[in-house]
Amino acid sequence: MNGIKKTTIQVSLIGAGAAMIVLGMMSDELIVILHKAIYICLECIGIG
Repeated sequence: MNGIKKTTIQVSLIGAGAAMIVLGMMSDELIVILHKAIYICLECIGIG
C-alpha cells in the first residue's frame, strides 16, 4: 500500500471516529456512555 493511500485511510478513519463522538455528544448520551465506561473499568480491576 503506498503512502498516500495509507494516509487517506487513516485520516478518513480519524474523521469518522470524531464524527461519531460528536454525534454521541449531541444526542445527550454522554452521561450514559461515561457511566458504562466507568463500570467496565471498575469490573476490569475487580472492584465493580
